[in-house]
Amino acid sequence: MSNLQLGLAIAGGVLLAGVVAHGAWTSRRNAPRQALPEAHSDTQPQEGREPALLDSGFDVNHFPLPPVARRPVMDSLIDVIATIALDGPGGAVSGDAALVAMPATRRAGSKPFAIEGYNLTTQVWENPAAGQRYGGFQAGVQLANRTGALNEIEYSEFVVKTQAFADAVNATPEFPEMSDEVARARELDQFASEHDAQLGFTIRARNASWSPGYVQQNVARLGFVAGVIPGRMVLPASVEGLPPVLVLAFDSQAALSEDPAQSAIRDLTLHLDVAQVDRSEHAFERMREVAQALAETMDGMVTDDNGQPLTAQTMDVIGSELQILYDTLEQRDLAAGSPLARRLFS
Repeated sequence: MSNLQLGLAIAGGVLLAGVVAHGAWTSRRNAPRQALPEAHSDTQPQEGREPALLDSGFDVNHFPLPPVARRPVMDSLIDVIATIALDGPGGAVSGDAALVAMPATRRAGSKPFAIEGYNLTTQVWENPAAGQRYGGFQAGVQLANRTGALNEIEYSEFVVKTQAFADAVNATPEFPEMSDEVARARELDQFASEHDAQLGFTIRARNASWSPGYVQQNVARLGFVAGVIPGRMVLPASVEGLPPVLVLAFDSQAALSEDPAQSAIRDLTLHLDVAQVDRSEHAFERMREVAQALAETMDGMVTDDNGQPLTAQTMDVIGSELQILYDTLEQRDLAAGSPLARRLFS
């Protein structure tokens, strides 16, 4: 082999090695970021220093706790209520008999339907229960929810179901005028549609994508726990049993992948259903903090649904408008997070 051939061979080998090295470097750079081993995840952040919010230990309970919500019951504010009087003086019906007479479904069309009995021992209205005795009943159907206002067909179904129950327990129902209730339903639906706020932030990756494990690890540091649906994590309410304060979602297919470490996630959605969360949870303030913390930790940016960056000034405006919304709901006796608000905005 001549010196020229030898030189060309060496040069070709160097060039090939460079291409291979560049390809490997590019592959590593573009690979989804992975979760760190738990033993080091709190002390060795993957990309530089954790933001101050995490350094100080983000406490999801550092806001005042909301009061414990009372049990949801029928309320004339959002329900049509029909009284069901037992026939004959001094009559009573056992809870067991009432349960047998209950309709098979608890809906009239798309609206929740319920029957309550007046417990002769505790003297309170409640869902019929075995072993109790009841001196009367009432049936209710919700005037409106997110599917719309109660209509004439749904009202008629409510009447049919209530009458069937009344006949089974030897009682007589008394119904409000349908036209009045349907008109009331439309007015309530109009109010609800004008004051139904559901907010969403998107956290988008600036450079490298994220693996599901990387997302879950960083989100868990902020108090989120796994939701029922793959690709969803929730920030629990301060009171057990209430709807979550915030919901974070990412690609469910990535979460269910056979090789999650190689699944690439480029954006997360942070969601707040305003009417479902008590005002004292300070949900929007926490939403801002969580979004900023994730953006800083995971090298992302906070945007709206259209990909436009959300500035601090824009978030301040949203926060101010939310305070007005909270006040309006409270003035209507539909305070955010209350049982009535959770039922109406569902």
